[in-house]
Order: sequence, then structure tokens, then C-alpha cells
Amino acid sequence: MTQTALPWAEKLGDPLAHDVATVLQRMGGSAHQDIVINCVAALKRQRGESVTHDLKMKIIEVFERYRDFFIRPFGEGSLRWALAPGVA
Repeated sequence: MTQTALPWAEKLGDPLAHDVATVLQRMGGSAHQDIVINCVAALKRQRGESVTHDLKMKIIEVFERYRDFFIRPFGEGSLRWALAPGVA
């Protein structure tokens, strides 16, 4: 997966948030948190970037920080995340 110019790309200045949004978009708009984490790790490895032990925590922080872009379609407590309506 390569980073491409998607409608929300400029609004997400954080490269990790961009990766998360890219993964969700490629998964049809939503996916389980663990799948997103694994796919982002794979993206980073493909680009030759290191994957650190704290990647999971950083991705969860991205989900929470960018709540205008990422929602929990099944409510709080769910581990499924989705792109907010109008973002994809």
C-alpha cells in the first residue's frame, strides 16, 4: 500500500493518522483495532521504517485524538473503528 492523495490526507498532518486512515479506507471503511495495528505495522515495514513496541499505544492515541475522522460504529467499548461519515 502506498500513500496517495486522498480527500482527508491534507487534514491529517500526522503521518501515523494518515496510515490509519489509509488502512481503514482500504478495508472498506472499518476494521477491528488489532487488524488496523497489524496493517499499519506492515505498511511501515514495507517502507523500511522501524516498528517499535509502542506502536499499538500510538495508534490507539491517534484514534482518540482524531475523533472527527475515526469513530466507533458499535459504540464506546467496541474495538472496531471506522472512518467517520463523510471522511472516506
